[in-house]
Amino acid sequence: MNITLKTFRVISLLEALSFVILLLIAMPIKYILGNPELVRVVGMAHGILFVLYILGAFLFKKKLNWSNQILAVVILCSIIPLGPLYVDRKYL
Repeated sequence: MNITLKTFRVISLLEALSFVILLLIAMPIKYILGNPELVRVVGMAHGILFVLYILGAFLFKKKLNWSNQILAVVILCSIIPLGPLYVDRKYL
């Protein structure tokens, strides 16, 4: 699997945005309005982007000579809303 830094940065941005959309838009619509459809759609997109982000992090660990500690920070940032944006600024 050959992934460029630009591609990983796009995946990182989309993963961060999909997580925020899921938390701030889709989940309230589900629980306040009783409509779970948006959670299904955005949740699936976010899940795919999350997996791609984690795979990309492992690939770039080797390419960018990240330590295990940096890899851990990059992975932990994937579960923090907008965390991947921090990774983009600090490590990419």
